[in-house]
Amino acid sequence: MRKRTYARELALQMLYQVDITHEPPEAVLNNFWQSQENPIQEQVRDFSAEIVKGVTQNLAMIDAKISEYATNWQLKRMAVVDRNILRLSCYELIFRQDIPPKVSINEAVDLAKKYSGQEAGKFVNGVLDRIKTEGNK
Repeated sequence: MRKRTYARELALQMLYQVDITHEPPEAVLNNFWQSQENPIQEQVRDFSAEIVKGVTQNLAMIDAKISEYATNWQLKRMAVVDRNILRLSCYELIFRQDIPPKVSINEAVDLAKKYSGQEAGKFVNGVLDRIKTEGNK
């Protein structure tokens, strides 16, 4: 598995934990790294932490953007995994110009298929595609 793909998986796990427990992101990051049985490469760890911090620091803006483009869906009613996949990728689309939008969306769809389901992949793709095309006008 590629380093950034793995880093996104780890970031998703941490964002899920922050969402469920409402613990501060720094506490979740520290506990998560301490709980790992195998060492995580520094590049993977750094990229995961950047995502978690970026999403949590810009959560209100990211959630507003998702809510605007997730037609007929309330953020709080989305599956927790789907919501956090959207947050992760929306952060990349808005704040990370070093990551091509196509890569962010493809990675998000793969995460949704792996951790949520085939239909979630379609849902995530649709919302993120709208954010990419309509949100940057």
